[in-house]
Amino acid sequence: MKKRFIQVAVLALSFAIFTVFSSPFDLISFAARPDRTAPTAPSNLKATAITDTSVSLSWTASTDNVGVKLYEIYLNNTYLASVLSTTTAYTVNALKPATSYQFYIKAKDARGNISQASNILSVTTTGTIQPLTRKMVGYYAAWAAYSGYTPNQIDATKLTHINYAFANIGSDLKITLGYPDIDSNNIKLLNSLKQTNPNLKTLISIGGWNWSGRFSDAALTDASRTAFADSCVSFITQYGFDGIDLDWEYPVSGGLTTNVKRAEDKQNFTLLLQKIREKLDARGAIDQKHYLLTIAGGAGSSYVNNIEITKLPQYLDYANIMTYDLHGTWDRYTDLLAPLYTNTDSSPQYKASVDNGICAWLNASFPAGKLVLGIPFYGYIYSSVNNSNNGLYQTFAGANSISFQSIATNYLNKPGFTRYFHSQSKAPWLFNGSVFISYEDEQSIPYKTDYIKLKGLGGAMIWELSQDPNEVLLNTLYNNIK
Repeated sequence: MKKRFIQVAVLALSFAIFTVFSSPFDLISFAARPDRTAPTAPSNLKATAITDTSVSLSWTASTDNVGVKLYEIYLNNTYLASVLSTTTAYTVNALKPATSYQFYIKAKDARGNISQASNILSVTTTGTIQPLTRKMVGYYAAWAAYSGYTPNQIDATKLTHINYAFANIGSDLKITLGYPDIDSNNIKLLNSLKQTNPNLKTLISIGGWNWSGRFSDAALTDASRTAFADSCVSFITQYGFDGIDLDWEYPVSGGLTTNVKRAEDKQNFTLLLQKIREKLDARGAIDQKHYLLTIAGGAGSSYVNNIEITKLPQYLDYANIMTYDLHGTWDRYTDLLAPLYTNTDSSPQYKASVDNGICAWLNASFPAGKLVLGIPFYGYIYSSVNNSNNGLYQTFAGANSISFQSIATNYLNKPGFTRYFHSQSKAPWLFNGSVFISYEDEQSIPYKTDYIKLKGLGGAMIWELSQDPNEVLLNTLYNNIK
C-alpha cells in the first residue's frame, strides 16, 4: 500500500510539472534555472553592414544561452522585433537615409524573464537627405513638452523649417522666453535636429493668439521698434535660431479684446518689419548668413486690408497663411474647419474657404512663391448636435479643439461614427447622431498639396506638430508635396 501511494504521488507530481510548463523546452529551462532569474545580457552588439535604408546587426549570445528562447531587438528605445535564440543576427530595414539610430538587444527565456540590455549601438545610415523644392514649415508648441512630446521626437527629415511657439513680449517691449522652465531645453533639443537634417532652419515665433497684446506698443515709435528689433537679434544669436517669425494677431483689429489696437498699426506693422529686416541683415553680414523674417498672416480680406500688403514682400522671406479656423467653436452652427473651396450648400452662416483666403493675398499682388498654406493637424469636436444633415450646419451645445491623434484613436472607425467627405470643399467630418468632428485627413491633404502646386505657392505650414505624433498627416503631406 505504501509503495503504491509513492507511485501515485510521483505520477501526480509529474503531471503537475507537465501541466505548468508548455513544452519540453520549458522543462530544460526550469531544470537549468531553478532560481528563475533573468538570463545574462547579450554582448558585443555591432553593425556588420550599413546602407541608406538598412542596418545589419550581430551580437554575442547570452552566456546563459541554454535558457534563452528569444532575442529582442530595440530601436530608439522601442521594441522592434524578436529572433529565436538559434540566431544572433538581424537586419533592420525601412530606415531613413543619413539618419542616426540607436539599437540594443535583450535576451528572454521561456518563462518570460528578460535580461538587461546589451551595449547600446549608435549608427547613422548612409546617403544624403534631398532638400524639398517647396517649404515644409512646422510649428512646435512649447507646451507640448509638458505632455511628453519634446522637440527631439520631431521627424526633421520631412521639414524645411520649424517655428518654435512662442516667445512673449515683455513690459519693456523686448522679446522674452514664453516658458522659461522648459524653453532652454526645448530649444537645445530643437536645434539638435540639424544634425539629422543639416538643411533645417529653426525660427522663434513671437506672439500668437495669447501674447499679441503688446505688438501695437512695440511697433508704435522708431525707438520702440528699434528696441524690439535689437532684442530679436540678441535672442536668436543667444539661442541659435535662424530667424524670426512674427505672429501678430492682429494689427488694427481682431484678436483678444484685451490687446492694444490702433488704426496706425497698418503702417507701423510695415515699419516694424522693416526695422527687424535691417537689424537681421546687419547681423547676417557679421555672421555671413541670411537670417529669415516671416509672419503668420490671417486668411482673408479683412486681414489683408489691415496691412500694407504690397510693401511687405521686400522685407519677408515668406508668409505663413493661417488657412484654418475658418469655422470653429465661436460659430452658432457646426461647419468645416478648413474647407479648401467654398461650396454651394445652403447654410445658416457665413461661407469661408482656403481658396478665398489665399486669393485675397494673390489678388493684392503678394508673390505666390512667398505664400505658405497653413494646414491644421487638429480638429473641432461639437457636442449635443442636432441630428440632421449628417450633423453639418447644425446647432450644438459645446465644442473644443481636439488633436488628430485623439480623433484617430478615439473616433475614427469607432462604432456609431460615420465619416463623410464634402465633394466640393474637399474636407472630411465625423458624426454619430450627436457628436460632430471637423478635421483634416489623408484624403483632404492631397487636394491641398495639388492646390499649392496649381497656384505656385511656396509650400505648406503645419499647426502644430505635436498633434500628430504618429506622423500620419505629416507623412501624407510630405509625400504629396514633393
